[in-house]
Amino acid sequence: MDVRNTAGGSLQISLEVVAKIARLAALEVDDVAEVSSGSNQSVRGLLSKTNLQKDVDVEMKDGVAVVTIHVIPVYGSKVMRVCEKVQENVKQTIQNMTGITVSRVNVVAAGLAESAGPVEE
Repeated sequence: MDVRNTAGGSLQISLEVVAKIARLAALEVDDVAEVSSGSNQSVRGLLSKTNLQKDVDVEMKDGVAVVTIHVIPVYGSKVMRVCEKVQENVKQTIQNMTGITVSRVNVVAAGLAESAGPVEE
């Protein structure tokens, strides 16, 4: 959690808020279908804590954030370029909205989604 003292008191931004900002910033990037770890989505998988993996993880050390985010790019997109755009947008958005310095954004392409556009037959 980022805590800053001001003349009027203290300001705190929880890691969950930073993770939510990262998720929404990643979804703004073209060809990102979803933010997901790609883990088992069955009822058993959802209830099991053994394979629980966060879609977005934020670690803070000395006021600097490291973000790891799992994305599902659209099939046919240039995956490396999509991941680079996610890195740029997540870092910039977190820094602009919170003032928190982001040292790294690790992006994991956790799967591929079918094209979201209309299907021609």
